[in-house]
Amino acid sequence: MEIQLRDVGKRFRLEWIFRNFSHDFTPNQHTALLGPNGSGKSTLMKVISGHLSPSAGKVHYLKSETVQAIETDNIYRHISFAAPYIELIEEFTLTEMLDFHRRFKSFQHNLDNKALIEILGFEKSKSKELRFFSSGMKQRLKLALAICSASPVLLLDEPTTNLDAQGAAWYREILLQFCQNRTIVVATNAESDFSFFCETQINVFDYK
Repeated sequence: MEIQLRDVGKRFRLEWIFRNFSHDFTPNQHTALLGPNGSGKSTLMKVISGHLSPSAGKVHYLKSETVQAIETDNIYRHISFAAPYIELIEEFTLTEMLDFHRRFKSFQHNLDNKALIEILGFEKSKSKELRFFSSGMKQRLKLALAICSASPVLLLDEPTTNLDAQGAAWYREILLQFCQNRTIVVATNAESDFSFFCETQINVFDYK
């Protein structure tokens, strides 16, 4: 899948968050979106994912093999997105959350719940409701749901937020394990979040 942005901008009321942004996110490209807090990284990620419509410009979602446009209603099947502000259904247990997610996206390598829970390291919490998870556990789960999904595009916004040193190391390990043959965009200010695998860097502040 390829995502093309052409002169894209996003405005809230009279303020432009960013504008005149053009870039092709091509298959297997790994890109870091950088910039100071408030530069518009998260807003741009929401536009790339289709969660927000641009105020100016166009976003095109294309099948890599045929260069045909993907229908708007089906974009979510091709993109996995993890961010601290994306909420989980906290009344679900961990196992119920995995089952629910699987209804919309399959997991890579046909991973079953047992394997996913082992990847998370949450064997003792499989029947616990998510509202009782710590912030770090919730962030791990959000990352695992996105990274392990069988989607060609992976978007990660501030991936190590709420993670301690051990959790950050787990993030790097799991991402390397599941990043092959995928387009990945990471929005962050932490070099350790992207330096080990991103070959392209874009400073969002250049588009203010």
